[in-house]
Amino acid sequence: MSLALAGVKVLDLTRALAGPFCTMTLGDLGADVVKLEPMPTGEMSRQWGPRDKDVTVYFLSVNRNKKGIAVNLRQPEGLALVRRLALASDVVVENFKAGTMENMGLGYEELARERPGIILASISGFGPQGPARSWAGFDQIAQGYSGVMSLNGTAESGPMRTGVAIGDLTSGMWLTTAVLAALFERQRTGRGQHVQTSLLASLMSLLTFQGQRYLSLGQVPEATGNDHPVITPYGTFEAADGPMNLAPATPAMWVKLCSLLGLEALVEDPRFIGNAERTKNRAALKALIEGALSARTRMEWTRIMLDNGIPAGPINDLADVFEDAQVEACNLVQSITHPVVGDLKLVASPMMFSGHPSGETFRSPPPVFGQHTAQVLGDFGLSDDEVARLLDQGAVYQAADEPAAGRA
Repeated sequence: MSLALAGVKVLDLTRALAGPFCTMTLGDLGADVVKLEPMPTGEMSRQWGPRDKDVTVYFLSVNRNKKGIAVNLRQPEGLALVRRLALASDVVVENFKAGTMENMGLGYEELARERPGIILASISGFGPQGPARSWAGFDQIAQGYSGVMSLNGTAESGPMRTGVAIGDLTSGMWLTTAVLAALFERQRTGRGQHVQTSLLASLMSLLTFQGQRYLSLGQVPEATGNDHPVITPYGTFEAADGPMNLAPATPAMWVKLCSLLGLEALVEDPRFIGNAERTKNRAALKALIEGALSARTRMEWTRIMLDNGIPAGPINDLADVFEDAQVEACNLVQSITHPVVGDLKLVASPMMFSGHPSGETFRSPPPVFGQHTAQVLGDFGLSDDEVARLLDQGAVYQAADEPAAGRA
């Protein structure tokens, strides 16, 4: 059985993280993704460290299931080729600055005149209109602008960014959803459309109850670190060997927690009688809980809590995560052979389908720069003579059969 998007042609003009994350997801779902990179060195993330055998791990993380083509966008022949490929694709994905696609002759209105069914998918930093329209789309800037950073950290630390580029990743996921919806609608209407999202919009979509606190009540939430902003106790606590998370979210769980920790007296203590009181006296309660937790390790307490119906778990670093039995059982890390790196482990797609074993989503490794140029152009209908002419003109680049590590 073929994957859901088998036969859907996607031209990927994106770089860095938000767009490549979207197109990788489409590739995981079976789309035929062509990643077009500018000559002479490829997209910007190829220059970033750290590296594995001189291949940037940043690029490796979000570019599987794509064929790579290298085009000189400064030559008229190169731009003409991009347009030709775009008009032969079902979906074109881009995350250029506002106006760049129009300047390249690849704006939606112009493409749709020749191919009404085309879907153009765009990610910007701050949206297609408004005073910040032209601002560059960098994740940390958007995290601060959206208010997300104000919710992270503590009073002592001040605002904190998340440990991954959550604005980039979220906008990539939202754009994937929009592309799927546009493909579904095209089945009914025969027409494509321009679907868009932004880092700002995507991050604001995550505000949920914190945003609603302001919209409904006028409350401006403050950062509460690892503590839940409205439920106490609920957050991070120190056990004998390090931090763990506890989430006794209901009154019954609170009573059970006190029993398990030998703190039964706290149930009737006026300082902790209700959630509001516990939140007001959060620091004192945390100290009492951690005093009891210091008798056992994180995993010992985790098992005790889970056996008694209280959500709990250790706080793992990435070494813990990638050696974890649950991660292994769920096949969340899979391998594929890369032409330079060799055996390449990647974090697997989180999507699971009963009709497809999870390993099927790894069909090809991230491409070496210009690895599939000749093959892709042939697949799009260019003759051998046309491909040879473009190569001779320097309009495109084809990697050698045995690519050097420095070009990956």
